[in-house]
Amino acid sequence: MSRHTLIAMPSRSLHALLIALGLALQSHAAPPNVIMLLVDDMGYADLGCMGAKDIRTPHIDRIAAEGVRMTDFYANAPVCSPTRAAFITGRWQQRCGIEWAIGLTSEEEKRVNGALVPVKERFTMGLMPEDTFLVPLLKKNGYGTACYGKWHLGFKPEHNPVKHGFDEFWGILGGQCDYYRYHYIDGMKQLYEKTEPATAEGYITDLINQRTVRYIREQSRQPFFIYVPYNAVHHPYQVPDDPTQFYTAENKNDGTRAGYAKMLERVDQGIGYIFAALEEKGILDNTLIIFTSDNGGERFSDNRLLFNHKTTLWEGGIRVPCLLRWPAGGLPKGAVSTQTAITMDLTATLLAAVGLPVPPTMDGINLLPILSGKAAPIERTLCWRVDRTGRNMKAIRHGEWKYVQDDLVEMLFNLREDISERHDLYHEHLDKVKDLKAKLAAWEAEVDKVPPPIRIH
Repeated sequence: MSRHTLIAMPSRSLHALLIALGLALQSHAAPPNVIMLLVDDMGYADLGCMGAKDIRTPHIDRIAAEGVRMTDFYANAPVCSPTRAAFITGRWQQRCGIEWAIGLTSEEEKRVNGALVPVKERFTMGLMPEDTFLVPLLKKNGYGTACYGKWHLGFKPEHNPVKHGFDEFWGILGGQCDYYRYHYIDGMKQLYEKTEPATAEGYITDLINQRTVRYIREQSRQPFFIYVPYNAVHHPYQVPDDPTQFYTAENKNDGTRAGYAKMLERVDQGIGYIFAALEEKGILDNTLIIFTSDNGGERFSDNRLLFNHKTTLWEGGIRVPCLLRWPAGGLPKGAVSTQTAITMDLTATLLAAVGLPVPPTMDGINLLPILSGKAAPIERTLCWRVDRTGRNMKAIRHGEWKYVQDDLVEMLFNLREDISERHDLYHEHLDKVKDLKAKLAAWEAEVDKVPPPIRIH
């Protein structure tokens, strides 16, 4: 049994069926465009379509109303960089050694062959081109490729998005910045165009949206893939239209729920402009639009029924909204899916959508057959690990069951009956605990091995 069968994928035969069904959906003449919209640190209930009453997100809600809303979707990690690495690679982030937010602390470590190796200098870690294939594969098959927004997968030239196949890159290389001045809390410049430092004027969320819209309008006949990883709604909590605010060590966590709402509403406004540009070009319905968050919400977010927040493996740290719209590809209007899924599944789904085979060395699965109603939901086994000074957590979800190890405390929850993780069933289901712990240990042993390379054909 391969790692893909054991951990992240159904049986090989069922997986093949899912791929075949996904490819069968591609009956339209023109290859689809793809836009991946990724927000930062957004809470599970911060969208209108997820129950928000104090934040207006009509354009994001439109994706759900005209597509599929997933209720049991997870980020690959409870912080930024690993989830982004998982999307770009289509694999568990452990396979490329990026398990925590790059450049965040001096305790930076990269896992090599299962062992944690200290990285002595900050800002030297990053995702290497040999670990990725998604964007080069799209480019090889005729796609224009662009990335506008927050990269957070390395600062050095060899880590830059253009080294990973993107024709265009404009945005910040690090994990956060002043929304008006584009520098880190210590003054380090973050804004780049391709590999060169850039200058600009304006609120960075607006600028990201403007770049995206301009790219859509300037495209001719070729299909395109646009990756739009917003900095919002990550701190600093600087609201639109007030450039007098400054990002300092003293005020980095200042803010209000109302200000947070304005930040997310500005993202939504830009997505409305993206919709308009696609409609102007006559390509809206044959554009796969994906919207999700890189991890759970932080201090001003609303996780509603979910327990805890970003940086933890409780549901509030890893369960996130995920919306997909693609009428030409068979995604139904206004559907709700309870299929358990994870960020790296979006990579496999994207490939299937454009008619390319999903490499067997990928860890994610193609969701299109399930989301379109062509195949029944499947039982998944998903795992997470946080291995940091002061915080050691592991978690596994298999079907409706979730086992959590928080330092020395072990707990078991039935998420179908207890989404808030309030009723520990550890002692009532010791056999289930034993089974999940064995699966979790097998996953750890597997992802810490040197992975086979993914070849681009």
